Amino acid sequence: MMKAILLPRFGDPDVLEFADVPCPEPGPGQVRIRVHAVVVARTKDVALRSGRHPFARAVTLPHVPGTEHAGTVDATGAGVDPGLVGRPVAVSAVLPCGTCRACGRGRDEACPDLRLLGVHRPGGYAQFCVAPAANVVPVPDGVPFPHAAALAANGPVARAQLDAGAVGAGTTVLVLGASGALGSTVAALARFRGARVIATARLGARPDCLADVPAQARLDIDRPDLAEAVLDLTGGWGADCVVDNLGLPRLWPRYQPALAATGRVVVSGALEETPVPVGFRPLYLRNHAIIGVRTGNRADIAGLWADVRAGFRLVPALVSTMPLAQAAAAHRTVEAGRHRGQIVLVP
Repeated sequence: MMKAILLPRFGDPDVLEFADVPCPEPGPGQVRIRVHAVVVARTKDVALRSGRHPFARAVTLPHVPGTEHAGTVDATGAGVDPGLVGRPVAVSAVLPCGTCRACGRGRDEACPDLRLLGVHRPGGYAQFCVAPAANVVPVPDGVPFPHAAALAANGPVARAQLDAGAVGAGTTVLVLGASGALGSTVAALARFRGARVIATARLGARPDCLADVPAQARLDIDRPDLAEAVLDLTGGWGADCVVDNLGLPRLWPRYQPALAATGRVVVSGALEETPVPVGFRPLYLRNHAIIGVRTGNRADIAGLWADVRAGFRLVPALVSTMPLAQAAAAHRTVEAGRHRGQIVLVP
């Protein structure tokens, strides 16, 4: 038996139970991880727990949630190198089918049968978790387990977004919601690439929430003259890329005028069901593009860890830890928007 956070039914954070459950055994092609850190994800954990997110339909209750995590390999199944036992690894939650046309093209993020560890099967809110051996990546020396879990959760998506937005040295990227787990990672990785970062958040409500986010400029996302401020910061050119993971209709007219010619808007989320009012005329007159990024694929995962080996790191102040037994409190913190960066549960 092992300790785990159990979701017996959908509801508020208090439905989460710290319970004894059977310890999983690795099957063929799998490894068992002794979990040292697991992220608290807003959508894949918090929204799923409430039962209001479409992911909830894929869950079989009672359920152990928890997507990306990090730890040490504890056991291996048939066909897996037993020499992996004892090695520190980070675990991706993405489970593509491997046989569809998208997977065959190396675009497994577009797999129509995509599954997620911690959603479609038991996850990492536990002392031990089983995952495909193909989903584990060695953690470089000097990277703490909480940071490894946070990198596994947000790094591949951030990399995919920046690649889609052609963000590199000499470009300017406007990051909406840069105080959150993904937004702060996007900002940090863009700076690592040599890009100029303009970070935004609701500074009127939380004045210090961007204090540790790597950026050349920090703006209040609620200011009515947001576009003018971005244009002033860029000498009138505008942002080459806007990373918008909020999808709020009220924000589009505030930042769209500041999108540079040939600029790209990259989206990986929408907090509201209300459609964003996109006008086509600026798209073709200024050669703009809107690109959706569902998640990172295998190439993005490999590229992210290559960046880590080359020196990319998360800002320590933007990775915070809480005990696994306090998962309910962590969920409440995420729901209230009181955190910065990534919250990680540890044993």
